[in-house]
Amino acid sequence: MKITVETVIQASLDKVWKAWNTPEDIIQWNAASDDWHTPRSTVDLRPGGKIWARMEARDGSMGFDFEGTYTSVIDREFIEFTMPDGRLVAVKFEEAHGGVKITETFDADNQYPVEMQREGWQAILESFKRYVERK
Repeated sequence: MKITVETVIQASLDKVWKAWNTPEDIIQWNAASDDWHTPRSTVDLRPGGKIWARMEARDGSMGFDFEGTYTSVIDREFIEFTMPDGRLVAVKFEEAHGGVKITETFDADNQYPVEMQREGWQAILESFKRYVERK
């Protein structure tokens, strides 16, 4: 099953693209709630390159690595990567409504309820929006 989340960010496409793909920016926005954070991230933005982010609860009680291998990168338009378990993630960037619309579609996992996954990924996307719009 595929899940899609989206938002419109009031910023230039260049600014959005850079913030999405720069490790120093990723650690500022990549969390679904204030009690989580991303202390480290790496990006090798090219087909065959890797994306990696360490996501942790701020109290140190739990954490996990989010990672994938890029399968497609079209500058300022589209990114696709495959996670280690084979699930696919596709991110589309398009100018719209005076800003940039990001549409992120990913394969649901079998471990968590679909709505929980949708809410978590949407929360991260909204965190990204807040970060970019105030940057």
